[in-house]
Amino acid sequence: MTVADISGWHEDVLGPDFQACDINLGPDPEGEGDVVATLVRFGDPAASTRAVLWVHGMTDYFFHEHVARAMDEAGYAFYALDLRKCGRSCREGQRWHYSGDFRHYFPELTAALDIITAGHPDVTPIAHSTAGMIVPLWAAHLARNDSARHAKLGGIILNSPWLDMMYPRAAVALGRPVVGVLGRLMPGLEVPGGNLGSYGMSIHRDHHGEWDFDVNFKPVRGHRKYLGWLREVLRAQARIQRGKVDVGVPVLTVCSAESRLGKPYSAESAGVDTVLDVAQIQRWAPLLGRDVTVHPVEGAMHDVFLSQTGPREEALATALRWLGRR
Repeated sequence: MTVADISGWHEDVLGPDFQACDINLGPDPEGEGDVVATLVRFGDPAASTRAVLWVHGMTDYFFHEHVARAMDEAGYAFYALDLRKCGRSCREGQRWHYSGDFRHYFPELTAALDIITAGHPDVTPIAHSTAGMIVPLWAAHLARNDSARHAKLGGIILNSPWLDMMYPRAAVALGRPVVGVLGRLMPGLEVPGGNLGSYGMSIHRDHHGEWDFDVNFKPVRGHRKYLGWLREVLRAQARIQRGKVDVGVPVLTVCSAESRLGKPYSAESAGVDTVLDVAQIQRWAPLLGRDVTVHPVEGAMHDVFLSQTGPREEALATALRWLGRR
C-alpha cells in the first residue's frame, strides 16, 4: 500500500468525533468490482502514543462509540477497520462479507497497520468473532514473512473469536469434506443456517437491547452466507486447531462464561453467548501463541463489549489492564 491508495479523511457516519478514510484496494479477486476498506479514527489520535484497532466480525461493522471513548480516555488512540464488502465498505453489486480466501483481507489490515504506525510505535488489534480467525492468520503471516511490520503489533485482543463450528463434533467431521468439495465447485451457493435473530434481538434497541446500529450494515438476522465462505471458515479453523497459527505476540481472549445456542430469544439471552460455544473458544485460543490469557466474563454476550453494564465494564477494565501490562 502507498499513500496514493488512501483517500482523504472525512467525517464518519458516527458524527463529528469520528473521521474515516477509504483504503482503495483495486479489483476484487472474487470478481465483484473494485473493493475498498474503511479506516475510522476517533478524536485526535496524535494526542496518544499507543493505538488500538477494532476489527469487526461477520454481519458486523464498527459502531461501538463507547469503546472508542473508553480507550481514548485511557490514553489509547482508537481506530477501527470495516473490511472489504463489509459495513461502510460494501459497494453495490458486492455480496456482504463474502470471501472465499481470508488472505484477501491481509492488504487492508497491513495498510491500516502502516497508516496507524506512521504516528504510533505499535498497534493492538481488537478482533471480534470471525475477525478472531482473520487477524491471527494475518499476524502469523507477518511473523513468517514481514518481521518489520510484525514488530509493530503490540499484541492482540480477541473478543469471542470464532475458532470452531458450534455443532456436534460428528456432524462437523462428516460435513467438512463435503463442504470442502462443494465449496470449491459451487462457491456462490447460498447456505442455510447461521441465523443470528436471537442475538440480534438481544442487542438492538428496537427489540430487547440498548444499541442503535445500521440494520443495513448489520441486519438483526444476519447477512446471507455462501458455501465458498463456509469452506474458508472451516479451513481457517482447521489450521488453528492443528497448531499451525502462531501470532508471535501476546494475546488476550475475552468471552462469555456461558453459551445458550439454538434457542429463541429469552431474558437469558442478555447474559450468555447465543452465537458461539464458549468452551470451544477456551479450548482453542491458547493454541494461537505462547502467551495467551483467556478471561471468561460472567453475564457477557457474544460481543462482550455490547453486554449489559456490569459485564461490559469488566471486559473493558480487563482489556485496559492487559494493555497496561504490555
